[in-house]
Amino acid sequence: MAGRSLRAARHHLSPLLSLRARRPGSTAAQQRSTGDECGPEDPCDEPRHPLSERTLELKAHKLEEQVRDLTEQYRKAIADSENVRRRTQKFVEDAKLFGIQSFCKDLVEVADILEKTTESAAREAEPSDPKPTLQKICEGLYVIEAKLQSVFAKHGLQKMNPVGGKYDPYDHEIVCHVPAEGMPPGTVALVTQDGYKLHGRTIRHAHVGVAVEAQGS
Repeated sequence: MAGRSLRAARHHLSPLLSLRARRPGSTAAQQRSTGDECGPEDPCDEPRHPLSERTLELKAHKLEEQVRDLTEQYRKAIADSENVRRRTQKFVEDAKLFGIQSFCKDLVEVADILEKTTESAAREAEPSDPKPTLQKICEGLYVIEAKLQSVFAKHGLQKMNPVGGKYDPYDHEIVCHVPAEGMPPGTVALVTQDGYKLHGRTIRHAHVGVAVEAQGS
């Protein structure tokens, strides 16, 4: 009787024991199945705090604007630096060219005195003088005057020659008017004081007489 009851109990427990024995394998199979379902691109691999696509686009747009602004600032800085360099270079060049301007203004006054002295000596010299001392002095003055003008030209200082040319208020100063005889009105007819330019810049205006139409003509 007891044997029959024991066999019956074993008969009923055997399915439960077999189910318990199969449970670990079943769990591994479930894990493998779960691993197969979650691939490398599966949402389960996403970070815990993902950034949305819209947020990334806004950040990229903001960075592009910053790059454009910095590029524009860089270009402006380069342009400003180049302008400063050019102005400085022009200032240095002008200083080299016109640093002697005041000195030249004083020298042209000496040239005026030399020219007037030469003209006066030429009028006083007499070719029939048996001792042509004054004639030799006059010749020496001509040589000095020519040499002085040569030195002037070497350093960029040139005498104007406006006679016969059009009156220019930037180069000439009118001191008188003369009748227009054989020349159009507004033309420089005579010069009472020579004008000078230093490297093309007027440092002393020429005093001139300008031709005008005669009244009643």
